[in-house]
Amino acid sequence: MKNGSGRVFELLGLAQRAGVVERGVDATRRAVRDGRARLVLIAEDASTAQLKKIAGLLEHRPVPQRQLGGQEALGAALGSGPLSAVAITLQDFAEPILHYLPVDRAGYRDGLDEARGGQ
Repeated sequence: MKNGSGRVFELLGLAQRAGVVERGVDATRRAVRDGRARLVLIAEDASTAQLKKIAGLLEHRPVPQRQLGGQEALGAALGSGPLSAVAITLQDFAEPILHYLPVDRAGYRDGLDEARGGQ
């Protein structure tokens, strides 16, 4: 039986094969700026500097964001080296991934607030 994050990593692999994943902080930022991002996933061990690069863009955009595993696990799910962030650009993949990732207001929101300068 798969747990929620195991299923998410499977869905990420499918999304990658479908060509609807932007990998890395810069590609994720471009997808958010261009309005293509439907979901942003950030590694739990992403640095504050990496969070800052994304947090400002997400602040005024209705793009859901969640934390998921470490950089190594996030990259491995996509057949890549370590990744701090990825963007899913197709709603048909974003919705089922969100289904398996509950909002972690205490951990993730605090991290984003910290990246925004404590607001």
